[in-house]
Amino acid sequence: MTFKDITGELAARMPELRGRLTANAEIAPYTWFRVGGPAQVLFNPSDEEDLAYFLKNMPQAIDVTVIGLGSNLIIRDGGVPGVVIRLGGRAFGEVKVEPGHRLRVGACVPDMRVAKAAADAGIDGLAFLRGIPGCIGGALRMNAGAHGGETKDYLVEARGVDRKGDVHVFKVEGLHMTYRHSGAPDDIIFTEALFQGRPGEPAQINAEMDRITEAREKSQPIREKTGGSTFKNPPGEKAWQLVDKAGCRGLVVGDAQVSDLHCNFLINRGNATAADIENLGEEVRARVKAATGVELQWEIKRVGMKA
Repeated sequence: MTFKDITGELAARMPELRGRLTANAEIAPYTWFRVGGPAQVLFNPSDEEDLAYFLKNMPQAIDVTVIGLGSNLIIRDGGVPGVVIRLGGRAFGEVKVEPGHRLRVGACVPDMRVAKAAADAGIDGLAFLRGIPGCIGGALRMNAGAHGGETKDYLVEARGVDRKGDVHVFKVEGLHMTYRHSGAPDDIIFTEALFQGRPGEPAQINAEMDRITEAREKSQPIREKTGGSTFKNPPGEKAWQLVDKAGCRGLVVGDAQVSDLHCNFLINRGNATAADIENLGEEVRARVKAATGVELQWEIKRVGMKA
């Protein structure tokens, strides 16, 4: 799939743009599954001001998709029309320790790096982030959680830019976060978060993170091309148990497979297409519904067009 090149048109509208525009950019390498078609335009903003300038001057008719570390994402084989925005670099990658056991963190900082920075600063409470394979922007959008902690439990406020290029600061109460959900407007691109921890001993926090790491390595296929947890846990249930009960452990579609180690994980065995992975997920959903009556909901985000 090759899209029409609109980078020249966009650049002409934005003479002061400092970030990089790339036409028909391969974005599969940015995702953990390593599948999917190109972005019509990939935009890497230089900083928040550059991002706001871009959004303010971009035609409203052009779709915008945001990707982070790509750990919870399927890019479909037909690619992503419009503009894909990927934050990166120093402007979105800083971690600052602030008084009162607080951390101010850029949206593209990996969750595990935040956990480590908090431990080094003697800030307890954020060790759970060690078990989440994504970045802070995704954690804010999905209220990411693991090992007994959730983003909302320690978030003070989040900063972001809307589709019109206006900057907003959201107090955690205003985000109305629930299980794997944030009530932030859909058009908000998060750029920064402020977390509140509590006093702790670095050695004890690091020991807790070591336990989390060991638990993940024993129970999850973290060495594979995967996307993390595929389905949300239904109320009072565990998604993996339902998948297992429906006989889906090890199920294969094309070169995609339900992990034998943890059956709420799908893996690309090497040559899977995005369609293989998504079709496998839908087959699992159908079998679980038939076997248990429960309709699983995707936790992994799927974007773009089917081939």
